[in-house]
Amino acid sequence: QSSRAPAISVSAESCIPAGLRLGPVPGIFKLGKYLSDRREPGPKKKVFLLFFLLLLFFSYYFFSCTAGPSVPPVFQVRMVRGELVDEAGSSALEWIGLIRAARNSQEQTLEAVADLPGGQIFYRALRDVQPGEELTVWYSNPLAQWFDIPVTATPTHDEKGEERYICWYCWRTFKYPNSLKAHVHFHCALSHGRPFLHHDH
Repeated sequence: QSSRAPAISVSAESCIPAGLRLGPVPGIFKLGKYLSDRREPGPKKKVFLLFFLLLLFFSYYFFSCTAGPSVPPVFQVRMVRGELVDEAGSSALEWIGLIRAARNSQEQTLEAVADLPGGQIFYRALRDVQPGEELTVWYSNPLAQWFDIPVTATPTHDEKGEERYICWYCWRTFKYPNSLKAHVHFHCALSHGRPFLHHDH
């Protein structure tokens, strides 16, 4: 049995309209730092969030031990008088750090934006988000350029014809474009801050 805490997803309980802004995002912004081809847990935040995660973990652990296997916990949010709040009525500032990074544009529902370079960062709904959909976020193109995050990633195909994304510095392979972008920016020891290379065939 894995000792890792269950992943937490933030899902819409009611329809979230396109263009709705959440935030600002508190703390140092490192969206995607923990992203992998599986999923990214929301970025770690201050004491309140750590306490909340521990509470959810122990609740999940107790439930799974007494009621058998279950799905990972889902944190639900809904629109109330034009504002997106959680089940306790707390504003986005209390839980925005739980929103996970999107691995690709297909699963992305929010984009991270800033009104000015270096200014406060908000999350904006790209489209109407339907009840039951998970909220996932990635950088808008202008914000990605400001943080020196690669904007595009060109896929190759493996022997089975499945798309793969290759780091042209260290040759590590990823299933999703944003996993590659996060790797190049946060983790690749061979990139040394150089601009991302695009090898189109």
